[in-house]
Amino acid sequence: MDHKAFISQLPAETLANLNATENAAGIRHLIGHAALIAALALWIAQGWPLWQIAFVIQGIAICFLFTLEHEATHKTPFRWTPLNEWIGRICGVLLLLPFEWFRYFHLAHHRHTNIPGKDPELEEGKPETAWQYIRHVSGLPYWLGMARVTLQSALGKVDAPYIPARARPRIIREARITLGIYAGVAISLVFSPLLFWIWLLPVLLGQPFLRLYLLAEHGRCAFVADMFQNTRTTHTGRIVRFLAWNMPYHTEHHTLPNVPFHKLPALHDHMQGHHGVLQNGYAAFTADYVRDLH
Repeated sequence: MDHKAFISQLPAETLANLNATENAAGIRHLIGHAALIAALALWIAQGWPLWQIAFVIQGIAICFLFTLEHEATHKTPFRWTPLNEWIGRICGVLLLLPFEWFRYFHLAHHRHTNIPGKDPELEEGKPETAWQYIRHVSGLPYWLGMARVTLQSALGKVDAPYIPARARPRIIREARITLGIYAGVAISLVFSPLLFWIWLLPVLLGQPFLRLYLLAEHGRCAFVADMFQNTRTTHTGRIVRFLAWNMPYHTEHHTLPNVPFHKLPALHDHMQGHHGVLQNGYAAFTADYVRDLH
């Protein structure tokens, strides 16, 4: 059974319940994630014991807002559309990942998941050598790539094939506003280094953890159209599921992208016995991936 056959055999009532959005679950989760970031920022700013370790934890907490921004492109974390839009934009500024641009990039990824030449996530390819792996995990290609996309967009150069003409003015405007915000941040550093310590440095340190996590979603999966074969669900603990907004249930998410994050565990239960690619933990995935590098 492929993912389309699985969807067709789900009762209509079950499918409707899974797809139903709400505000409460998303707001509770957002408060918890934001409170963690705020608490770590206070820890760093006050120089409390082990504040150096807090840098890395803060970086992970901020970088994993990527999973919230990603969900916001689907308009599923919250029922209220403006909340999805503004949370997505805020996350985009924090991560140098402009929300309007990412919306269409990610839509193309869902439309052509893991299909070479069509899925934009495969444009740079997955790392296959030790050097490629180190470079990928460092986050350097991500930062350079997104800086280039943002600068080009601000200059009006929006020519990716997956971006419709109607969206280009919004993407250009967003890129220019984003660069304006970053200019303000740079000016603020002249008067206080606070944002450097609680945001800029942590996201540099946290990005490798996000790269490792994201590699498990489709890395070493089949280049086919079946979501049960081209996407991996990874069994992991509550902390990772919390930080990643339940996106370790990734086969589930790609099979039914309109299911809100808090209902993915229920979808996982419905999907038992149908997963084509399962992994027991990110450490195991990483070990397997590294072992097969050239």
